[in-house]
Amino acid sequence: MSATGEDGWRRRASAALASSRIFGVLSASALDQLVRAGHPVALERGAVLFLRGEDGDAAYVVLEGELEVRTVGKDGKELRIAAQPEGGLIGEMAALDGAPRSADVVAARRCRLWRVPRSALLETLRTHPEAALTLLAELTGRLRSANAALERASGRHLEAQLAFLLLSERNRLGAVALTQTEMARRIGFSREKVNRRLHAWADEGVVAVERQGVLVKTPERLAAMAP
Repeated sequence: MSATGEDGWRRRASAALASSRIFGVLSASALDQLVRAGHPVALERGAVLFLRGEDGDAAYVVLEGELEVRTVGKDGKELRIAAQPEGGLIGEMAALDGAPRSADVVAARRCRLWRVPRSALLETLRTHPEAALTLLAELTGRLRSANAALERASGRHLEAQLAFLLLSERNRLGAVALTQTEMARRIGFSREKVNRRLHAWADEGVVAVERQGVLVKTPERLAAMAP
């Protein structure tokens, strides 16, 4: 990457941190110091940022794209437990305590990140306790969301989980741009079972299975199935 290009991403990192709930309380000089300690990271879709068990040597700011947090359930299937969109911070838990990573993180789309070394993050939080308190509140909220996602995944049957996913992911036209493989992975069932359920719903006029994905035709029917 050229120096000019890196300067552009550094400015984006500064803007992202300044607008975040956690680091928005910092002064301009403190933000600049935090950003200058890091560097950009580029990931293609599907690329791994880090895996469970790896060293927590840095946190990352999402400047572009979306990261997905994954874990493996008791049945050995991959389960998506959270996503981090543009402007979000990820990897900070392990960076805070130095423990190994607790989950896998991959790029859901092409991503550009800003890597903040653990040492720089800890120094910033040490000298700016207001940012540390905001980070604590953020982590608490994420833990609650993760617990809710795991509860949904373990407690619902296929029909309810799939209905919930389609309603959550549809756009304003009702289209869901996920492959059946991706749907199956997110809800923890096989692709074959997802395919059979979708085609059964298609026969009933609830959805249309199209080449680009799934089109929700009667959301009220799905809403009645999803708790």
